[in-house]
Amino acid sequence: MSRFFDLVSKPARDLGTTKAPNTTPAALERRSHLIKLDSNENPFGPSARAIDAMRNALSAGNLYPDDSCSQLREALAKNHRLQPEQVLVTGGSTALLSLLCQTLLAPGLNAVTSERSFIVYSMAVRAAGAHLIEARMRDDSFDLDAILDVVDANTRIVFLANPNNPTGTMLEASVVESFVMRLPRHVVVILDEAYFEFAAHFAAMRRVTYSNSLNYVRQAASVVVLRTFSKAHGLAGLRVGYGLGPAELLGYCARMRNTFSVSSVAQAAALAALNDHEYIERVVQNNAGQSQILTQGLTGLGYRVVPTSANFLFCDLGEEAATVANRLQEGGIAVRPLGHWGAPNCIRVTIGTPEQNQAFLEAAGRLGSRSSTVAVRA
Repeated sequence: MSRFFDLVSKPARDLGTTKAPNTTPAALERRSHLIKLDSNENPFGPSARAIDAMRNALSAGNLYPDDSCSQLREALAKNHRLQPEQVLVTGGSTALLSLLCQTLLAPGLNAVTSERSFIVYSMAVRAAGAHLIEARMRDDSFDLDAILDVVDANTRIVFLANPNNPTGTMLEASVVESFVMRLPRHVVVILDEAYFEFAAHFAAMRRVTYSNSLNYVRQAASVVVLRTFSKAHGLAGLRVGYGLGPAELLGYCARMRNTFSVSSVAQAAALAALNDHEYIERVVQNNAGQSQILTQGLTGLGYRVVPTSANFLFCDLGEEAATVANRLQEGGIAVRPLGHWGAPNCIRVTIGTPEQNQAFLEAAGRLGSRSSTVAVRA
């Protein structure tokens, strides 16, 4: 028994340990040269407007940031036609996930989501001492009937990642609306729309309605919508996310957050990036076009690719993905094997620049050819 085992909280014991990445100088040097298609990052970096805003904010780096993110909150409220009290800015949307769990959950209570969804849900729920129930999937997407079946008197949260990470599948607005109406009043729905800009673009191309989520907020429903500046806006390293929801609930969450949790540089960058429509359009156009190229290339190699509504592809290799991912990394490409998500034969591939995607397809093709040769010889 270790020295602190009996002193730390039960959630801290039960969460287990996370394998630390190799951070030796040699490992960091190797990773710096990788084509990173494993973390759903924007391959174009921040926009020029955001970079200029960051530079201008640096001169005030000796001062604490605005704790309430007032300018950014007001801009977000105006953009979404909400009141500032209905907006809460945090250090990434994952920070708000934790705040919501700390605010709504406790031992004996539970939250519900789908299997093969965002892995942070489990971490945030367990850290609050509660239990996460994962309903079965259907066709690589959420089975909303299955989720409803496991909601009980102790459920306080339902997480819907839309689009879902890591499968990239999207629920249409009418389906979500029907689901929300069927939930009991003691359940808060967290609509995680981290990939909103990409999903909205894909939905317009496919002539379907992606999201009416803000209508729930305007109607004071028990719904919190999560958005982020980490994806389409290219600010993942700055950690800026926000929630849109009932003012009372977000007020309770605000009491639980860390002081000065969003830096002044991050606030300035997000404010500048918010309405940089030309940049965002370039990002989502590249994403849509390159998703088709990647899908065709991977399908041509014999892999199953799920149609995406995000900035990544969910790909079933039909063999152990961790081994394939390691071989790709040896060739300079990083992708995400999904064994921890319960999909050991699948990888998630971020949609990069045309050059990055071409390099990935060439590397995957070489592996495919080698696998084919081995199979023939066997």
